[in-house]
Amino acid sequence: MDIDRNLFWKLLEPEHQKARAFCRKLMANRDDGDDLYQDSLVCALSGIRSLRKIKAIRPWLYKIIINSFKNRCRRPWWKRFVPITADIREMPDNSNMAAMYAARRRLERAFQALNADDRALVVLRELQGWTISELAVLYDKSESNLKVRLFRARRKMRQALIRHFKESEQQTETLKIQSKEKICVVTKPGEDF
Repeated sequence: MDIDRNLFWKLLEPEHQKARAFCRKLMANRDDGDDLYQDSLVCALSGIRSLRKIKAIRPWLYKIIINSFKNRCRRPWWKRFVPITADIREMPDNSNMAAMYAARRRLERAFQALNADDRALVVLRELQGWTISELAVLYDKSESNLKVRLFRARRKMRQALIRHFKESEQQTETLKIQSKEKICVVTKPGEDF
């Protein structure tokens, strides 16, 4: 068992930072991402003997992370992922925090339209920079299949954002109309308009 543990940590070392960042992006929260990463590492460490090819550690590890993420998403609604919080420590530039916060909120809204598997696929491709061929090995699917899945996932995200902005515009218009109806002009006694 000790040999397996040493081998695992040696194989994990080059991928450690990227895998942890992937978990944080999947969970959209630093603390929840670290919890997901720890759970995945425990699962991976206990299953290191099932790894057939040592060179296949990367897709094997990410498959474990994605499955752990899917299991978390299947939990009852009160135990699921909490919306993104502003984590100022991770922000590279504090000069335009309002724009960064708005961008994070839009990304959160778009990700809500995806299931766990599609979300993992989009995060790996767009935020982690995996190539289509690497994703094909990970998912054991053809490259054309993954391109179609990515296209559909992006379309779902785009449609969710469009719906959200249309609803926001309608609410704004309603508020404007209501506020105009409630305008009351008060003048001082003795002054006329």
